Amino acid sequence: MVATRRVGLGVPLRSVGMKLRGSMGTTNRGGKPRVNESPATIDIDQLRGKRVTVMGLGSFGGGVGVVQFLAGRGAAIRVSDLRTERQLAESIAELGDVAGVEWRLGGQDWSHFEDAELVVVNPAVRPDNLLLSRLVERGVPLTTEMNLFWQLNRGRVIAVTGSNGKSTTTALIHALLEAGGRRCWLGGNIGRSLLPVADQIERDDWVVLELSSFQLERLNWLQARPNIAVVTNFSPNHLDWHETLNAYAAAKQSILRWQTADDWAVLNAVDANVCNWPGSGRRLLFNDCSQQLPRHSASLDGDTIRVSAEDKVRSVSLSGFRLRGRHNRENALAAVAAALIAGGDETSIERGLTKFEPLPHRLQFVAEWDGRSFYNDSIATTPESAIAALDAFDEPIVLLAGGYDKQVDLTKFAAEIGRRTKAVALLGTTGRKLGECLDGSTAPPHCVATSFHDAIAWAIGQSAPGDVVLLSPGCASYDWFQSFEDRGRQFVSIVNELTGAAAITAEPAAGNPPVSDSRTGS
Repeated sequence: MVATRRVGLGVPLRSVGMKLRGSMGTTNRGGKPRVNESPATIDIDQLRGKRVTVMGLGSFGGGVGVVQFLAGRGAAIRVSDLRTERQLAESIAELGDVAGVEWRLGGQDWSHFEDAELVVVNPAVRPDNLLLSRLVERGVPLTTEMNLFWQLNRGRVIAVTGSNGKSTTTALIHALLEAGGRRCWLGGNIGRSLLPVADQIERDDWVVLELSSFQLERLNWLQARPNIAVVTNFSPNHLDWHETLNAYAAAKQSILRWQTADDWAVLNAVDANVCNWPGSGRRLLFNDCSQQLPRHSASLDGDTIRVSAEDKVRSVSLSGFRLRGRHNRENALAAVAAALIAGGDETSIERGLTKFEPLPHRLQFVAEWDGRSFYNDSIATTPESAIAALDAFDEPIVLLAGGYDKQVDLTKFAAEIGRRTKAVALLGTTGRKLGECLDGSTAPPHCVATSFHDAIAWAIGQSAPGDVVLLSPGCASYDWFQSFEDRGRQFVSIVNELTGAAAITAEPAAGNPPVSDSRTGS
């Protein structure tokens, strides 16, 4: 019999799925005192009539899921968001059938929170937010969409994080398990809230979650413990939010922190940082070559993945896998290893690999026109992910790069641009900064564009038959665009306008999950 206990919101939880020992107390972030945040401990039955403020509705599913969940339990809901009604129109439309919500949009002040009995915090809200500090001083309990779900969830959890590749790896694990007929659920930072359907998840189901650094930092309140943790890689990111690399790493490491010897940690063997992270789970190291690895390992020999775990070696063919790039083969290694640990079989996993389509905005083929191929890799919000995209092509590349400044080092990205591209159109806040990093002796032709339309037109003009025109910015989107999805959709639209090519849609293909923006962390 599986042990259960009542914690947090008073919902029975499997002891293998989570441990809760209370607040982690005050820590430091970048040398500054941080908010002494603590998890909500309100019984689920007491939500009826409870005054709850949702701090940040957002545009990627989590806030909508929270409002739907709270409405179903009779809470008195107020939504507070810095963005305007127009900017949140899609999310608000999804809540059209939810009555009685009090909307406070276009700014935030204490009046939105002063009578709250519970505050549900959007992952993007920084820990040093002054309103959060005041709420903690008043003793108002805080929680998040993911923390609420974790407390309610009865299923087994595969949690995926990493600086790059986590959405593809998460979606792929779900697809591989689903191909074998397993009952599984996909959610988290990939853009789908499971909170409204948490009561439908059964004890033997698998829940596959993409978790950002922002989500993990607050899941640490609960000492959340996934049955299988997957870390794709680690590189500097979101230093505008975490402020220091150590703080960012600490948030990521909480995916392993509370595991026990009954759990698994699937880690990238070529990332020396990740494979040495502390944790008590059984470690399976994956790599992209056939070098000698520990007893629990996953390696690639040609087009064959070999996974060794629990004294058994199993082989899976990657020959039907259609995603481009070495980084996607690493993603497949991690996903196959996790799926096998979760009980998948080789035949169904191979079938899932063959059927899996690239997610929107991830090296997504857009169109072919006059001998040129256009690819949308708007998800590339870090230099490392853009470099991986450059490595996926043998053809000459005309690149579109740059965007919002997350305070990360761009010098390596600039060097790879100089080495791998035929020309580059530089975008957004970091455009000029990236241009200054280009070595004059090796710099390709480049321009600092003043609009996205002009950048794409210039890139097409620099290209020739046989070339690839690639949007892979290496930076976030929050200067010219609402999200990386907005950036990708505009790219597809402008390519269609300028070329007359039948550019494909940038929306999710049938059966593929929606995706979320990197603003909720990576």
